Amino acid sequence: MKSLMKLFASLLLFVFSSLLFGDIDVVECSNQNLRFSGRNKLFVFGDSYADTGNTKTTDKGAWEFPYGITYPGKPSGRFSDGHISTDFLAKLLRIKLPVTYSKKDDVDKTRLQYGMSFAYGGTGVFDTKVNYPNMTGQINLFEQLLGNVYSPSDLSSSVALVSVAGNDYLYFLSTRSPAAILSFITQVVNQIEVNLRRIHSLGIKKIAVPSLQPLGYIPHFAKGSPLIKAAVNFLVGHHNNLLHEVVAKLNNETNHSAFTIIDYNNAFLTVINNKGEIPDILVFKTPSIECFQIDVNEFKNSTLCDDPRSAFFWDGLHPTQEGWKSVYTVLRKNITAALT
Repeated sequence: MKSLMKLFASLLLFVFSSLLFGDIDVVECSNQNLRFSGRNKLFVFGDSYADTGNTKTTDKGAWEFPYGITYPGKPSGRFSDGHISTDFLAKLLRIKLPVTYSKKDDVDKTRLQYGMSFAYGGTGVFDTKVNYPNMTGQINLFEQLLGNVYSPSDLSSSVALVSVAGNDYLYFLSTRSPAAILSFITQVVNQIEVNLRRIHSLGIKKIAVPSLQPLGYIPHFAKGSPLIKAAVNFLVGHHNNLLHEVVAKLNNETNHSAFTIIDYNNAFLTVINNKGEIPDILVFKTPSIECFQIDVNEFKNSTLCDDPRSAFFWDGLHPTQEGWKSVYTVLRKNITAALT
């Protein structure tokens, strides 16, 4: 068994070490479309799967064309052609999109009443190679606003999204021995538990944490051999199993369903494997081929597909707007039941 684990770890090192870390305003529903959902604020912690524009505009990536080509028609700091997970979750909850932390001093103060996003592209539970606050640092920023910007009554009807998409594992495997990957997964999930407890203790009553998406199907990994794909999905399965155990334990301790898992893993697979039997979502003919293929040596030589709406993945790591829309269509009933 140990030799099998080492084989998986070695394969993971090979495939992960070749990846770049992604860094990743906004559609707001009109007031008449905002039906009361029982929740009126959304606080977001995480990485590029949740970041709606916190990274510096001088950074490349999400602030360069053609990012944002579908919405808002120019780069907005999202790692996609348009809307991402935070946009769709806010829409499902009938909450206006929260302002990004980096813009909190530049917007009308009424915008703060819908919550705030502390997510930064490229970050992780622990430190990665980007110069942005990790999850603990993001929660620190949130705590500094309590009693000043937000009161306990503000938080009692709020929701937190705690997004972790795998940057910790990318960074770990590029800098440390792959033989320790299993123990590191345990460290990551244990720290997620610490973070979830802390956010709840600060007053947020409903907290959603996505499971890790099926990394073996994203473009960077899907191009590898079936064995590499299996190794990556082994990592994902182990992480998600531990995460489910943590959330079950936390809910048992609080005697109610304060914590919920947004099942990205199943939702991504459902969309990727859809052949037309699922209503309301598109059939993606080549779901593991990205629309925007980046030439890391010369960005201007990158290629763009004819129609981003036809692609599930925007770049090597991130879904398109249409991809995220399909994922949240699958998740819709479970999310609204758990969080509203």
